Amino acid sequence: MHILLIHQAFVTLDEPGGTRHHELARYLASRGHRVTIITSPISYLTGKSRSAKIPWAEKSSDGDRITIYRTYTYPALHRSFAYRLISFFSFMVSSFLIGLQIKNVDLVWGTSPPIFQGLTAWMLARIKCVPFLFEVRDLWPAFAVAVGVLKNPLLIKLSEWLERFLYHHADRLVVNSPGFIDHVTDRGATFVELVPNGTNSLMFNPNVDGMSFCNAHGLVGKFVALYAGAHGMSNDLGTMLGAAKILLPRKDIILVLLGDGKDKPELQAQASREGLENVLFIPPIPKLEMPVALAAADACIAILKPIEMYKTTYPNKVFDYMAAGKPVILAIDGVIRQVIEDAGGGLAVQPGDPQALAQAILRLADDPALAHHMGLQARAYVEANFDRITLAEMLMQIMLGMTG
Repeated sequence: MHILLIHQAFVTLDEPGGTRHHELARYLASRGHRVTIITSPISYLTGKSRSAKIPWAEKSSDGDRITIYRTYTYPALHRSFAYRLISFFSFMVSSFLIGLQIKNVDLVWGTSPPIFQGLTAWMLARIKCVPFLFEVRDLWPAFAVAVGVLKNPLLIKLSEWLERFLYHHADRLVVNSPGFIDHVTDRGATFVELVPNGTNSLMFNPNVDGMSFCNAHGLVGKFVALYAGAHGMSNDLGTMLGAAKILLPRKDIILVLLGDGKDKPELQAQASREGLENVLFIPPIPKLEMPVALAAADACIAILKPIEMYKTTYPNKVFDYMAAGKPVILAIDGVIRQVIEDAGGGLAVQPGDPQALAQAILRLADDPALAHHMGLQARAYVEANFDRITLAEMLMQIMLGMTG
């Protein structure tokens, strides 16, 4: 089977960001399938290009069965919403033209967000007369409207039309959270499969030594509450800074924000203005280095804005935290809270509440035995229910059923 994946935000294991699709591609390749990926040279996390000159199409390989094309994308992801749209549309065009040249494809795999690349994947599937698998990783445009990024009534109407079109015309639709199923079926999806977010249990081994990370960043002797991921509008990291302000008297506690994003400069400026000496910002690191970073943490934080729509999400970082054997402090309601509560793998707090977040950090800092026990339970639960190899096999069987 030759699979063509259209994914503007695709990230390899030697880059910062979510590497789920690279891991899935490697599993498919290990089972004898070919995977061709068309992606962007612009990092979705940092908004920066991999090189000084943005190529029209740069080809590379990961072994014999994975080929990656990085095609021209207008480099303005973080400038404004309007420029972001231009970036999306530029990738739609370049990925379509390169996709036309890929021969002997058996299935086209499209993924959202950004949703616009889904249209490219659908067109390529129809031109090549092969099945179209559409994967929904968040509910765009509903999330964009809820957070206030998408406001123009005409753009909202057009985006919702595109969403319904893709759901209806997908030969199979895959969602990564059970919270998405009602939304997509209400909007025209017929054949819906759940392949949830998960983690590589082998990569995130609780026995990894994080001391080198602690030494490099001055964390030795501290209780480290770590957030790893995007620093954007949805991530509500201002609430984390609010918790840090409450925790200032506790010199033994430090809050670490590892990653990048559009809001990071303002968050850094706020921390400086408020004298938050207990907050440390660390640049993003490749996924291959994340196990050591998580090993350095005593607890890990997952947080989103207190928006009703976010109750449907399965944030990928939560599963990585759990696999690393760390107790999760969860400031997100909904389906992911159910996972943490079922696992007994952390503390859930009210989203948007700095006081509640600070109290959860204090509770774990003052009770190391509880933190350790929760971390062990988190690891056992995610290993049994959300291991990436098992989930990759589920996805492969769906693909084989579509092409067989």
